[in-house]
Amino acid sequence: MAGYVVVGSQWGDEGKGKIVDLLGTHMDMVVRFQGGNNAGHTVVVNGKTVILHLLPSGILNKDALCVIGPGVVVNPFVLFEEMDKLADMGFDCSNVRISDRAHLLMPYHKYIDELEEIDAGAGKIGTTKNGIGPCYADKYNRIGLRVCDLKDPQVFRERLKTILEKKNRQIVKLYNGKPFDYDEMVAQFEAIRPRLLPMIIDAVDKVNKALDDGKNVLFEGAQANMLDINYGTYPYVTSSSPTAAGVCTGAGVSPKKLDRIIGIAKAYSTRVGEGPFITELHDETGEQLRKTGNEYGATTGRPRRTGWLDLPVVKQAVTINGMTDLAVTKIDILSGYDTLPVCIGYEIDGKVFDTVPASISDYEKAKPVYKEFPGWKEDISEVRRFEDLPIECQNYVRFIEEYCGVRICLVSVGPERSCNIILNELI
Repeated sequence: MAGYVVVGSQWGDEGKGKIVDLLGTHMDMVVRFQGGNNAGHTVVVNGKTVILHLLPSGILNKDALCVIGPGVVVNPFVLFEEMDKLADMGFDCSNVRISDRAHLLMPYHKYIDELEEIDAGAGKIGTTKNGIGPCYADKYNRIGLRVCDLKDPQVFRERLKTILEKKNRQIVKLYNGKPFDYDEMVAQFEAIRPRLLPMIIDAVDKVNKALDDGKNVLFEGAQANMLDINYGTYPYVTSSSPTAAGVCTGAGVSPKKLDRIIGIAKAYSTRVGEGPFITELHDETGEQLRKTGNEYGATTGRPRRTGWLDLPVVKQAVTINGMTDLAVTKIDILSGYDTLPVCIGYEIDGKVFDTVPASISDYEKAKPVYKEFPGWKEDISEVRRFEDLPIECQNYVRFIEEYCGVRICLVSVGPERSCNIILNELI
């Protein structure tokens, strides 16, 4: 068996979509194991940019079965919209399957997410307002609707009626919002039911049988380690676990079946939304990184916050996920700088730490401890061998490897699928 996992080592937007797409050409199955359409994975193939929110990035491989796993929250209307857009671009989406255990992201989840962010004011989390948090809250509060509920129209209608009554009371009394019409919502789901039913499978059985049969299976998450509900900058986190451990609960597989865990680290740091960000740049350099790197949210379009590479963050992700490999992306964006500061620790109340603090108050007063590296001026986007990179760039990459204690398997020097330097074979 060959179970591959791709996880983000920072705050998301590291380039997971590109690496998943690259690996996906060799996969028999690609499984999305958590999150929802708050993700934004950008893949560039033959000059064509594809942005995926809910579909696994392996969708671009027509020979791979693409599975939306039990740990994902699924907005079926967004799913079909995304599939239709891809079809218009010439991609085949007939290989998409959905776990019967996945939770349905309902229209009221999205509305409540919007209302809660407005109500929070200055204390807002900075969500994508796509309803991800409220849907996961219902899941753990045991009042969620699952994909399997759509198989029996009567079951779906009865459960929805009870749940919607509670949600409408919450919307009206707590937020002074507009209630949903039950009959209208039933009609919406009845309209898509014929299209959805053929896609529903027992994903746990399907995925495990593929692994047991020696198939190549790739597990893809959304967001990243620093947005993990347990280990991120809580409460400025997502509502699930985008870690390698999240694969086990989100896809229903044993950790024994995960053979290679590949972390993705951008050569600098970015973050979308609220929350502490120790190496953030508020000057012209930060703006230059944003423009050169095209750092705007694939899901929201929001400008990403930018900063220098924070290695304690990456090292924590290596430890928590048990990474076997690390891929460094967007290093081409760093060409042209005289010096490149890299954060190797935090100064908090006069003491220096190389681990990520749990307390937000500690995090917010932490000052970065930098090690400076000489930069390089050359355009490296056409380089395909590591030894052909400027020596300054080689040293930058090797220090990441040394600090984090994990081998670097790939260095990405451009957005195209072909713009990579392979140090250790991925397959």
